[in-house]
Order: sequence, then C-alpha cells, then structure tokens
Amino acid sequence: MLYSSRFTSTEQAGAVFPMDSDLLEPYEKLIGIEILGKRVEVPENNRLLRCFQYLSLRSISYGDFCWNGDCTNCQVWYHMEGQTAAQDRVVLSCRVQVMEGMVITRVNRCVELDGINRESPEPETRRGHAAHELQAPDSSSFIEENQN
Repeated sequence: MLYSSRFTSTEQAGAVFPMDSDLLEPYEKLIGIEILGKRVEVPENNRLLRCFQYLSLRSISYGDFCWNGDCTNCQVWYHMEGQTAAQDRVVLSCRVQVMEGMVITRVNRCVELDGINRESPEPETRRGHAAHELQAPDSSSFIEENQN
C-alpha cells in the first residue's frame, strides 16, 4: 500500500492513525532507525528532518530550522548498524534521506524529539491551553464586585 504525502501518524495506545498533512513524501512502509539509543519507525523515502517531524510534530515544526541547508541547527551524527560511533558522519538532517538501520548518536541541541531527548508535553499543553484557561469566568462574582 502506498501512503500519500497527506499522511503522518499519531500514536494512540500503540496504534498508528493517519492524519492530514502535506509534510511527507509518499511512502509504502515504515523503516527502523535508532535515535539516541531509542528504536523508532519512520516513513521511508523522506528526509531525516521530516522523519523527526513525523515523530515530534510540534517541537520540530516550531523549531529554529531553515529547512534548506543554510543553518546547522538540524545537524546530526550517525552511522549505520554494524558500524561504530568512531565511524559517525556529520550531516544536516534536512539534506539526508533516511535509511533503514541508521543509528543517530548525537543531535544538535535544537533538535528536540518528544520522548527521546525531550519529555512529552502534558495532554492539556498539546491542545494549546491548560484546562483551567478554558473555563468561563463566574459572572456572579463580577456582578458582586461591580455593584458599588
């Protein structure tokens, strides 16, 4: 099955659900890579920075990245499975295609990946507002304060 570029994934109870997006190149399958010691699956046929965005949509989308190779904020160090860290290559993740078996050993401090090198945001933060900010003010207290 070929997934169009309209799909990214959201995890919920271990299942992967598509959601609309034009961020990714078309892909047929997810491939395994390792990021800072954690094994993850990302869409094939995509630039590594887009795969980071697939894993951590908010932090990468709002991160300080140029997306065209002019800055070094998306810089990563990687080698392939079977190699050692001594064989690490330094690349810009916006310029390198993801490959099955990549082992990413170091990332620039600007690359913040939820659940990998950054704690996942609280559920209310993901919606953009804390629950208490969504409650309407009590109008009776306003009336009492302004009756004088």
